[in-house]
Amino acid sequence: MILKNAKIVDDSFHLCNADLALEGDKISSIGPGLSGKEEYDFSGCVIVPGFVDIHIHGCVGADTCDADADGLAKMCAKLVQEGVTSFCPTTMTVSHEGIAQALESVRECMVHPPKGAAIAGVNMEGPYISIHRKGAQAGEHVKNPDFTEFKNLYDTYGGIIKLVDIAPECPGAEEFIRGASRLCTVSIAHTTADYAAARHAFELGVSHVTHLYNAMPGLTHREPGVVGAVFDDGRVTAEIICDGLHIDPAVLRITFGILGKDRVVVISDSMRAAGQPDGVSDLGGQTVYVKNGAARLEDGTLAGSTTNLHQEVKNLVGFGIPFLQAVQAATLNPAREIHEEDKIGSIKVGKYADLVVLDSELNIKMVVARGKIAVDNR
Repeated sequence: MILKNAKIVDDSFHLCNADLALEGDKISSIGPGLSGKEEYDFSGCVIVPGFVDIHIHGCVGADTCDADADGLAKMCAKLVQEGVTSFCPTTMTVSHEGIAQALESVRECMVHPPKGAAIAGVNMEGPYISIHRKGAQAGEHVKNPDFTEFKNLYDTYGGIIKLVDIAPECPGAEEFIRGASRLCTVSIAHTTADYAAARHAFELGVSHVTHLYNAMPGLTHREPGVVGAVFDDGRVTAEIICDGLHIDPAVLRITFGILGKDRVVVISDSMRAAGQPDGVSDLGGQTVYVKNGAARLEDGTLAGSTTNLHQEVKNLVGFGIPFLQAVQAATLNPAREIHEEDKIGSIKVGKYADLVVLDSELNIKMVVARGKIAVDNR
């Protein structure tokens, strides 16, 4: 398959004029004047890497914690329609048994992949968080960090956990961070930690922060908190929900400006109501009310989102974020955070042929997932 006459976002995240040749599930050649039996002309379009969502609970009525392979297959099918070619199904703060069952269902789908977006591993959000900043997580299942328990889950389910959250101020956090950071990415989340606690956690091995600004103290001029610690430490990457509801567009512009091109990860944090009409839904066993696309608990707390990475990239460009920076934050940066950047996240010979073709208004014209056309809107 040859994709011709488009601009491509190259491996350095610059725009260039080149054709792409795909062979099997990989990119086989990049250059001018390529030809083959199956050619597609995308004059006037831009080809970007497939989007990588490393924090997503669910969509189209399915949720990771349902522990249902059919539900995960529905997620795979829906996400690829939106240009997401790899993702990490994300668990909530539910019972230990519930998390184990969710991990088992994800592992089954990784061994026998459904059609659509590829599952890259699991993001384990909770239960090792602060009860005081639990957000839409279920308080009855919140617990202090337990590395022995986590290691057992990690080993039992074949090391598929790619990212785990922690509130570093909780008892047991130091041992947990030291141990878990040798296995996967450890992220600060749902926390009351101050600046000093966050910086100490970074020294111990935390390298990521979950949905920056949300479920943590705010940044002030005398109490910089986790947000200030992230701004002040070039080793740390931060997730951001870019639906325009969780974070004001002005704050998004400020954050992208401070963190630069390599340290922002766009996530959806979407729930089962994503891709569904407004109405009553649930998240982690809690009732959620969706109105005008905003998902909230009864007390008004935002409960995940109903967005997707393609829409967020469009949002960011509309908010004034440079196109290439927005694309990198939704592709290569998340791939790096789960240590899959040698396979996905950018357009490079030898990587998986995961590609999204966008027109001049950033609408999807085609999605190629693992070398196969998944969406064709020409």
